[in-house]
Order: sequence, then structure tokens, then C-alpha cells
Amino acid sequence: MPDTPIEPQQQADRFSRARQMQSVALLEDYVEMIGDLLAELGEARVADIAERMGVAQPTATKAIARLKREGLATARPYRGVFLTEEGSALADRVRARHRMVVELLIAVGVPEDVAEMDAEGIEHHVSKRTLAAFEGFLKKQG
Repeated sequence: MPDTPIEPQQQADRFSRARQMQSVALLEDYVEMIGDLLAELGEARVADIAERMGVAQPTATKAIARLKREGLATARPYRGVFLTEEGSALADRVRARHRMVVELLIAVGVPEDVAEMDAEGIEHHVSKRTLAAFEGFLKKQG
């Protein structure tokens, strides 16, 4: 039980933000995966995206359609999925945020394999302000 009572609207705002971030997290995961596949294989096919995300191909296809609507990706028949400039920039930000969270977790004693796994969830829910604090902490440690 918290020391100070939380106002109902504050609590509602926190839960609303969490739900919104879950929706954004899904897009970010797909953008990051597409970027990784493009870098690794030179292409990002729906089948490969689905396999790496651990989902069925129709699920991946729906997510890619959303990415296209959001202006983050394009798809060409028989050529796979590609990130737009905006999608590539988002993938770079997500990847950097992931690395920062992993580095912080390792710095406070979390084993690397656990840090990598935990960062997958945490990375989508930290604010810019929190990331800046993480970065400041890591600079002091280094």
C-alpha cells in the first residue's frame, strides 16, 4: 500500500499510459526486427518476421499493414518489407534504448542473458527522462 494516497485520475492516467505504451511497443518490436533482418539478410520477408517474432504469418501481416499505415514500412510483392526513413530512424532509437537498458541492468548486477530478456519489456516503458538518468548513472560508473 502506498504511503500517499493516489488520486483516481492519476491512477487512471498511469494505466492509460501503460496501455498506450503496449500498443506502441508492438510497433517498435516489429520495426526493430525488420531493421535487424534487413541488416542481417538484406531482406525482411513476412515468413522470417513471423518466425523471429514467434507469431503466425497472418499476425505478422496485420502488424506490417499497421506499420505501412503509420508510414514506417513499405512492402513490395515478392520483395519483402522495407522500412521508410521514419521507420529506420525509429528502429535505431529502439535499438539504442534497448542497449541503454541492458547496460544499466548489467551495471546493477543483472546477468547479461537476463538483462537482454528483461530489457525487451522495460525498453518500451521508460521515458526519455528515465533514459537520461540511466545514461548519467552509467557515465558515473564508467
